[in-house]
Amino acid sequence: MTTEQGIRTSTVAWRVAGSLAALAASLASAPAFAQATPVTPPADAGVPASTRTADPAAPDQSIAPRTTPAEGPQDAGSIVVTGTRITSSGFAAPTPTTVIGEDAILKNAQPNIFNTIAQLPSLQGSTGASTGTFSTSSGTQGLSSFSLRGLGAIRTLTLLDGQRVVGANVTGVPDISMFPQLLIKRVDVVTGGASASYGSDAVGGVVNFITDTRFKGFKANVQGGVTRYGDDKQALVQAAYGASLLDDRLHVIVSGEYDDEDGVGPGDYGTDLAKGRNWYRASTLLNTGQTNNGLPQFNYRDFAQPYQYAKYGLINNGPLQGIAFDQNGAPYQFNYGSNGRPTGTGAVTNCFPGNSFCVGGDLSGAPGSGASLKSSLERLIGFGRIGYDFAESSEAYVTVNVAQVKTSNQPSPGYNRPNLTVQCANPYLPQLVRDRCATAGITQFNFGSSNANFPNPLVQTDRRQYRFVAGLKGKFDVGGTDWTYDGYYEHGVTKAAIDVERTVLQNRYVAATNAITLNGAIVCADAAARAAGCQPINIFGGATPSAAALAYVTPANGPLQRTTLKQDVASLNFSGEPVELWAGPLSVAFGAEYRREYYRVRGDPYGAGVTDVSPNSEAYPADPLLNSTLGSNWAAGNYKNGTGKYDVYEGFLELNLPLFDSEAIGKANVNGAARVTRYSTSGTIWAWKIGGTWETPLDGIRLRAVTSRDVRAPNLSELFAAPTVTTLPSFTNPFGGPAVQIFQNTVGNTDLKPEIARNTEAGIVLSRPSWLPGLSLSFDYYNIKLNGVVSTLSADQIVRFCFEGNQAFCGGFELNSPTQGGNFVNVQPFNLASWKTSGFDIEASYAWKQPLGLPGSFTIRALGTHVREFKVAAGIAGVATVDQAGANNGATPNWKWLATQSYDNDLFSINVQQRWFSDGNFGNQYVVCTTGCPASTANNPTIDYNKMKGAFYVDVGGSVNLTKQVSAFVRVENVFDHDPAAAPQTNTGLDVNPALYDTLGRFYRAGVRARF
Repeated sequence: MTTEQGIRTSTVAWRVAGSLAALAASLASAPAFAQATPVTPPADAGVPASTRTADPAAPDQSIAPRTTPAEGPQDAGSIVVTGTRITSSGFAAPTPTTVIGEDAILKNAQPNIFNTIAQLPSLQGSTGASTGTFSTSSGTQGLSSFSLRGLGAIRTLTLLDGQRVVGANVTGVPDISMFPQLLIKRVDVVTGGASASYGSDAVGGVVNFITDTRFKGFKANVQGGVTRYGDDKQALVQAAYGASLLDDRLHVIVSGEYDDEDGVGPGDYGTDLAKGRNWYRASTLLNTGQTNNGLPQFNYRDFAQPYQYAKYGLINNGPLQGIAFDQNGAPYQFNYGSNGRPTGTGAVTNCFPGNSFCVGGDLSGAPGSGASLKSSLERLIGFGRIGYDFAESSEAYVTVNVAQVKTSNQPSPGYNRPNLTVQCANPYLPQLVRDRCATAGITQFNFGSSNANFPNPLVQTDRRQYRFVAGLKGKFDVGGTDWTYDGYYEHGVTKAAIDVERTVLQNRYVAATNAITLNGAIVCADAAARAAGCQPINIFGGATPSAAALAYVTPANGPLQRTTLKQDVASLNFSGEPVELWAGPLSVAFGAEYRREYYRVRGDPYGAGVTDVSPNSEAYPADPLLNSTLGSNWAAGNYKNGTGKYDVYEGFLELNLPLFDSEAIGKANVNGAARVTRYSTSGTIWAWKIGGTWETPLDGIRLRAVTSRDVRAPNLSELFAAPTVTTLPSFTNPFGGPAVQIFQNTVGNTDLKPEIARNTEAGIVLSRPSWLPGLSLSFDYYNIKLNGVVSTLSADQIVRFCFEGNQAFCGGFELNSPTQGGNFVNVQPFNLASWKTSGFDIEASYAWKQPLGLPGSFTIRALGTHVREFKVAAGIAGVATVDQAGANNGATPNWKWLATQSYDNDLFSINVQQRWFSDGNFGNQYVVCTTGCPASTANNPTIDYNKMKGAFYVDVGGSVNLTKQVSAFVRVENVFDHDPAAAPQTNTGLDVNPALYDTLGRFYRAGVRARF
């Protein structure tokens, strides 16, 4: 949406929020028809999720039991654990599972539950509204998706009530923003491989959202929020109603929610971030271009200045190099940093030719700070469920989920153009410079500009999802043995639209800047361009182009992408205890599943090329300046056409065998599962797991271990990717010469095979010992080896490997094309790489009832993850393995902790939360040195500084029960307004890592909740 639309929407949202807040207050004195959930935690609230045993009578309120009561009409003694398909009383699965209960979700007071779950230490590299804002073509702006163990969102299976959800992007990952969040009563996070139980994608683990399918009454939540800078204003309105009819056999639930988040940014050119944030310093890894002179190749510096362009134009080559233009179009001598002096050859002395930067000087035209820090996000969610108990222990149900999520962000300001050829005869050029051309004996020169007089681009996404599920679940008796069953059919459709506004058609821009005087009027020099409507543009200074010129260069019908994703799933599962053995019953689960995934994506003709399937072709008239066959005419947002589908047939069997059960040696079991899967694209593959638990005779001590073979099939975008084109405006050319603008062309590969992982975990648990029943501790070691990883080398790697002599990489790029837009690098995914990561998780908690004689309870919890290693091997001869553990430029810091302390009683609640991750570096591949450096290579480049501070955040919140049904709450996040550490790039990007660091600053939230 436009800025004006965002303001109007936000105003309406705040008015609605205020009205519902007043409504909630007025209802406070109304008679209750359902008892409010008590604020006092259950007896085992302080026990870590991976260690607790379910109490079927206790409400799930905090970081809660890893085994919880079954849903629906099943027996209260049965338990459902996401890490397994076994449904059995007293069963302890060997796979660690963290459970976030309703109380923890409420205390975080987030407008999107995604933000609460993503704080868990085991979740590393998740994406949300604060990530990907610098990108135009990715299509993932505002997409909320989880990544476990740093393995990526595509290797984390996200479920809703144990069922798959249609993807919100061609990668197949769902958008958590589309879930019915008010009805979620807990979230299970399985931190281990679960492919044998749930199928493809569960390599890193499973995140399962469990809704309250038997909710009765009415509840509502109204809250708002704003940063200390006065931006990212948020308004959330949620309501849900549930009722039981026909003697408690018919259960009806409906919910709706509206969330409006304004987002943050963008800033201005230079180092001015949005709303006065002052932490941006244009930090960059400057490439000296030297690899064997005893000095480091890369130097870390703040306030890096690109010397190929300026805010309103800079002559960057030839005898006039160094002449810039101010806002009024007057020429002046550009102020290079580093005491630089132009050489007339494109280089600048004392600066860094490897990526065309100086340090300091005139930073006014650098575009890095001009990207949004957070996308605006607007959610509208509707959910309904009807269930009917057609027998004493069986239910038929239908659910409908309809959702719309809209986002908007600015990827960068203006139009960064470092390599334009300008004629000295251009009538817009000041006479002084034309005279200098004549004196120097030249007729043209190279020119670069940020084009700050152009409107700033805007990327807008609109994702709409329609999901329908019909199912049967319950229990039946066979020969005196109870069996549970769960069968469902799901059909999901996502319609995703991406529209990019105010983006430049590059060849039209070039034609519009090449002006001449004809019959006393300034016109475009190219006669064919004039005939097609070309309007000249003055690029020397800050004069705003005419409306006709802007309409020609940045037409209203900009880049667009229209995507349709469809998912159909049919699943039937059974679980029972057919045989009573020496130490307990043999538990069995088995089932089958069919799944079909389909996608179709269409781009506009100017981006995709003219085809008979391009949408709105009539809105993009033919133009002799544009490439009608290949497309890729936009400066960014060149979306392509593509389609693909695959079918999956699966069957699984899981067994739990009790080994012994006695007071002398304790209680132990072995749990195993196998799943066979046939993919229409890549054939048949097996997944399996085997593990066990041992409740030792030592007070409160349990051991557990599991090893598994897990798989991830290539997704639709990897198999059938519509070729995408990304513009890299300042690409380093190691063969010599200045940095150039290139197109990175990405295509799919239908020959891809499934990735195969080996996941091993082992742990020890101390759970509520008799000598200190409020204490629980757990320690779990994990080791994951992933082979055949679908990966793509970066454009920089491909070119550099060729430069270093590996001829296999020399046929897929062009860096010296004389044709406008002719420079490119082709990239494609292959099953090349292998990953290995290992580390351990720690959980601890202590619950203290009536501390110091006070009513209520005090609870301390801490969860930590240590990433010991995260080794990435590219699978290419000559390419070294890189350990990404501790590289805070990525997603896997060495340590990550989450700790909470809370005091709760019947009147109020106070909670404090700490989030911390350890110091790290830019990358473990670097060799740090200042003098006497070894030769710098692509595998081990030399650098003068390689440290990156971690972060420590404190959040404080509390609530007050105004009545038994209504409570008010407040929360302050990042209390000390901790700034993010610089994450230097080798280009002009926003030098921060929002996947780890808080980039918004202190945040205030407040609201009112009601439940009747």
